[in-house]
Amino acid sequence: MPSGNDLFNHPFSHIYVEKAASDHPLTQAILARFSKSVIIPVGHYKDVFNRPRQNFGIQKQSQALILAKNRGASIFPGAPVCQDFGYDHFYYASSIRNCIFDCDYCFLKGMYGSGNIVVFVNLEDTFSELEKLLAEHPVYLCISYDTDLIALESLTGFTSRWIEFTRTHKDLTIEIRTKSFRKDIYDKTEPCDRVIFAYTISPRSIIERYESKTATLSERIAAASYAMAKGFPVRLCFDPIIYCKDWKDAYSSMIQEVSENIDMHQLKDVSIGSFRIPSDYIHKLRRDFPSSPVCQFPYENINGVFQYPEKIRAGMEDYLGSLLQNLISKDRIYKIDTNQVP
Repeated sequence: MPSGNDLFNHPFSHIYVEKAASDHPLTQAILARFSKSVIIPVGHYKDVFNRPRQNFGIQKQSQALILAKNRGASIFPGAPVCQDFGYDHFYYASSIRNCIFDCDYCFLKGMYGSGNIVVFVNLEDTFSELEKLLAEHPVYLCISYDTDLIALESLTGFTSRWIEFTRTHKDLTIEIRTKSFRKDIYDKTEPCDRVIFAYTISPRSIIERYESKTATLSERIAAASYAMAKGFPVRLCFDPIIYCKDWKDAYSSMIQEVSENIDMHQLKDVSIGSFRIPSDYIHKLRRDFPSSPVCQFPYENINGVFQYPEKIRAGMEDYLGSLLQNLISKDRIYKIDTNQVP
């Protein structure tokens, strides 16, 4: 058994395995990879993930892995605070809960009491659920909202499986959002015009201050450019825009770096949106992270969603929009109307 220090520093040093998931091939493959980890059997993943009085911040320093079987729904209607990009039937899928990255403003910190990661190994059941939905109408599905699937691809292989599933279902379009630097996924599969890779793009200063463990700006740009060169549709998400004292200089420098390293004409589209978060989540973030400037900002509560005051919000979004209009056609710039969020 590893020493105490090794256990704390070793990724996924503790792995909880739900009894119902123990015999699944993916469970077995993951356990074989992490042969030095402490394996802890559990009856139900919620016994670990939902237990009271957990410390999200401490758990993020040495995350445990929970392997489980999803017994209920795993596809849900898209949230009003998220952009639907003009699709009529907008959904998101949850096959992994929590992320290996550690952004200050992440809504997952407000949604979940645990900082550990749950992997629902039975992705094939999600595919079956989705096929029933596709029998009713076309579906636009965001599959990487509750985690960063690309960052966890070596662990699960879910990104590759989603691409192949989408390729064989003509009424399905998926978005895979990421802050990862990984490029290898684009060498392992053929492109599909209904698989959109969406890169969250932030200024260098915002990444350094608030997006811990994520790829640098140059790494994200390089990965997005590589994906485009391989023929994959790419979306750049300037969302969330984070207010800071030097926001105008930070975002103008970011746009300049993007435009110098990416062929903007080849992009599928871009999105713009300032930081926003449901009121229930921000209250937990403020309690758990009292020193975070992003969490403690005096936001306005508009219809249950905390967001920047109108003057700040409109100023940032309009400024970024004006910079982008010089680089990409206006019909490919999507902006959420936060005043319409219920």
